[in-house]
Amino acid sequence: MVALAVAGFLFGSTFLVVQDAIEGADVLPFLAVRFLIGGAVLWPLARRRPTSVGEVRHGALAGAVLLVGYVLQTVGLRTVTSATSAFITYLLVVLVPVIGVVRSRHRPAGNVLLGVGLAVVGLYLLSGGSSGFGRGELLTVGAALCFAVHIVVLGEVASRHDPIRFTMWQVLTVGAACLVPGALSGGGYGFGGGAWLAAAFCGVFATAAAFWCMTYGQRVVPEAQAAIILLLEPVSAGLLGVATGEDLGAKGFVGAGLILVAVLVAELGGSRVPAVGGELGVAGEPEPAP
Repeated sequence: MVALAVAGFLFGSTFLVVQDAIEGADVLPFLAVRFLIGGAVLWPLARRRPTSVGEVRHGALAGAVLLVGYVLQTVGLRTVTSATSAFITYLLVVLVPVIGVVRSRHRPAGNVLLGVGLAVVGLYLLSGGSSGFGRGELLTVGAALCFAVHIVVLGEVASRHDPIRFTMWQVLTVGAACLVPGALSGGGYGFGGGAWLAAAFCGVFATAAAFWCMTYGQRVVPEAQAAIILLLEPVSAGLLGVATGEDLGAKGFVGAGLILVAVLVAELGGSRVPAVGGELGVAGEPEPAP
């Protein structure tokens, strides 16, 4: 749980760093720099770690799903507000247990269902919900589905691989896929020093460290609980915004509080449900005991 909570905080920390710094940088080159820096940070550590069968294939699969999610979310942001995008994206907290039910035919534990309900209400209060539904919202739903699938993939295969090596292959997949398209985009890699510093911060903390924490945590925390814990990202982003002078409002604080309660209910309110095994039709190895 602690590793996933740290991941959520690190993801949310990008609010302070990226909000203004990337105004002069196109998305694809920024993502390429961010994720390649993350891969470069992990490489010296990963090369000393044990290899495992299928780590590159599984890492590339997880990275590809992550990449599609980022692209859909970014394109959707052209026509929806950031608050609407956040609300729809984090509905992955609902999608993850739904995917689990479809695949396992088993209903999530009662504490998880209660946690999901509290999280959705809290997320609505924190973000303001969605004011309509058009092309941008539809693309963002696709992004939420991709991020939910990414959580499910990690839940299935993370325990089979060294977390540092597996994280490295994920982030290198995203960075490599964005490298050439980033060079061909409008501004290419000629953005200013502030954006480069933001990319470096995100590469080290919100990519290498955060995705390692996420991968490590999902070795023992089932997918549905993991999705709820990762909702600490919008909470930390909102609270960091308050620290810089933004007004979260009474509803925002109540929403943040409900999400924190949801995390506690999902994690402490009952027995854990094992992550769903079986990747691509092959029986998976049992998850290690928490």
